[in-house]
Amino acid sequence: MNKSDNYNNDAVEPSVEQATKVDYSQSGGLAKRLAQLDCSVAISSYQSGFLYNLGRHPNGGLHLHQAAMPKPMGLSYNGASGLTLAAGSQIIQFRDVLAAHEQINNTFDACLMPRRVHVTGMLDAHDVGIDKSGAPIFVNTRFNCVATTSERHSFEEVWRPPFIDTLIDEDRCHLNGMAMRDGAPAFVTAVSKSNTIDGWRDRRNGGGVVIDVTRDEIVCEGLSMPHSPRWHDDQLWVLNSGTGELGVIKGIESGMGFFEPCVFCPGFLRGLAFHKGYAFVGLSKPRYKRFEGLPLDQKLKDADSEPWCGLQIIDLVKGTCVDWFRIDGSVTELYDVEVLPGIKTPMAVSPGSPEASNLVTFDKTTALEGANFPTGAPENLSRQISNQSEAL
Repeated sequence: MNKSDNYNNDAVEPSVEQATKVDYSQSGGLAKRLAQLDCSVAISSYQSGFLYNLGRHPNGGLHLHQAAMPKPMGLSYNGASGLTLAAGSQIIQFRDVLAAHEQINNTFDACLMPRRVHVTGMLDAHDVGIDKSGAPIFVNTRFNCVATTSERHSFEEVWRPPFIDTLIDEDRCHLNGMAMRDGAPAFVTAVSKSNTIDGWRDRRNGGGVVIDVTRDEIVCEGLSMPHSPRWHDDQLWVLNSGTGELGVIKGIESGMGFFEPCVFCPGFLRGLAFHKGYAFVGLSKPRYKRFEGLPLDQKLKDADSEPWCGLQIIDLVKGTCVDWFRIDGSVTELYDVEVLPGIKTPMAVSPGSPEASNLVTFDKTTALEGANFPTGAPENLSRQISNQSEAL
């Protein structure tokens, strides 16, 4: 693992195969920052096929756990509903199965187990959220709509942009991002307002829009491939991915608003979460054959910088990056970022994995007195849970 002098020294070497493909590095204060904020971070990468959980090792330094998932995309977390992931042909809902005093492998204080898997088919689902009733809400990019799961069908349409004239299997506008507000989808982003198949590819620079779902109106336009709208602190935040900028949509209350950039990050931005005055922003390296010619190219040149893949933590008061986590090598694209408050060292279990089959948990408070507990109880799992993780 390659590290500069100011990186943390706590590390174990990855496998030979992993070391030749991926290098991880981080700012010297990242572990301390996560401790101060009392959180860890979940990161999805459809390119690598991993859900990453970045936390702190009990012995000091950082710890990265990765769990294989089918095309992991959108993430949504809250304590009541757990972690929800849009993953290929599935919407997966994870729950932490550990009690406050339990650990796995003497390391993990949270074990995110897949407890509900909705098979949707390949919808190219992007952002995901949970509504007031606890049902998953997701951006169905393939069908240009916001949808929820169905007991019978692949999905049930919830809302569609006003410029899309029919529910059809054609990615026309590349609907991608969704901001939840008060348990309902409030705003979405699209690369364009095209109503023809694949029309969005011709509108990548300047064709991006933000749409108010409740009002059924476009409230900001002229963006470059916007992603990850989030309602935070009574403001709508958006990643203007094609310019590499995190910013706020101003003036939406009175009608058409405008994008006000707050900070530039050196990458194609996707994935945004907020916690205690900080923004957690995901960065990817652009796919140049598809995304070349965006304003991001010139901004990188002006900053004398190369694009990189990873996570930046932005101080919202100062408007600067205060800590970061970087991935170099074969992994160049991330999709979403989510903060896991109150969790120090999380791990996740892949559906269909041996761990998902072998880990059996239940509420011991309902068991009969004197009952024999199986070896699958969480505190006895140190020999049964194998995982791809490492200290950094």
